[in-house]
Amino acid sequence: MSNQKWVKIGKVAALKKKELQPIDIEGKRIALSFRDGKFGAISGTCLHEGGPLGEGSIRNDYVVCPWHSWQFHRVTGKARPGIPAAIPQFELKEEAGELYLNATPLTKAKHASHPKHPLEREIKRKPGPIRVVGISTTVMNKEYPRYSTSEALLQESLDHAKKNHGAETKLIKLNDLNFSPCEGYYSKSAHACTWPCTITQFDPKDELTEVYDAFVFWADVVIISTAIRWGAPSSLYFKMAERMNAVQNQMTIADRVLIRNKTAAFIVTGGQDNVQAVVGQMVTFFSELGFAFPQFPFIAHSRGWHAEDMENNVNYVKQSEFLREGARALIDRSVAMASDLIENEPMCKVVRGGRKAR
Repeated sequence: MSNQKWVKIGKVAALKKKELQPIDIEGKRIALSFRDGKFGAISGTCLHEGGPLGEGSIRNDYVVCPWHSWQFHRVTGKARPGIPAAIPQFELKEEAGELYLNATPLTKAKHASHPKHPLEREIKRKPGPIRVVGISTTVMNKEYPRYSTSEALLQESLDHAKKNHGAETKLIKLNDLNFSPCEGYYSKSAHACTWPCTITQFDPKDELTEVYDAFVFWADVVIISTAIRWGAPSSLYFKMAERMNAVQNQMTIADRVLIRNKTAAFIVTGGQDNVQAVVGQMVTFFSELGFAFPQFPFIAHSRGWHAEDMENNVNYVKQSEFLREGARALIDRSVAMASDLIENEPMCKVVRGGRKAR
């Protein structure tokens, strides 16, 4: 055939020793496999996000991508049954103990059509009043919820935003959402951590979509409340923060800032001290995402290390007009900054945020 272009790969005996391996043929990545006495050669680039198939594994004659576990038959290149997708297949032949590959593929790539994820839409603020989302990270028994001091002050701030600033408000309780922890795709490869989050793409039941949508598209002001747990924010806070890798990593791998002209502030309460360390972590993290902060970006309350009487701590917060006033003032400062950001739109072009600035 005129379109055949045979290229010698190497000794058959040596190539048989590995069930799956990546090879490079004239700049093309190939996933070469040998199993049950038969070689197979398919494109080494996954259709999903370009993962290196030759560095993956084989399961039931399917090459499993090491990034996101997409699977393609090691000989035909076809995806699993029921998925109308395929990657190019390459012809092989053995001569005089050498293995040759035809660099012209036998088949073409076939992409399965699917609608775009809602989080892939254009980032553009819709006209309207200031929008404030409150994120409560308090962990509690869903059937018998207790009183949360940080969530109570968060609700106070949202009520004030709505009543005194005419803002649209939304309260999101992480405790009410079913979402998976970060699975560490970034640890496989920087480009394996995607936007929308890989977990969100694969699992339609993953409810962190609500938080992503609020952070990136809906809210102008984000208020995060947390209890102090052993000198740190709550476990739910960290579970959310780890999943925000999908937002932060876009700056690293795609030079794309998803958080634009948005303000963040914090409410921290707890029976133990360490307020500054808790807030310091939160401010650092949210600055890495691209948020701006008002003057005095948090309010906090703690009875100190020696106060092991949480019932008194709860009663104090319930009765404290001082703390409620602080929650209202926090919203005043945050709304003022958000209004200024929206009016002036200073974030026209940002290259690599936070400590990765260049």
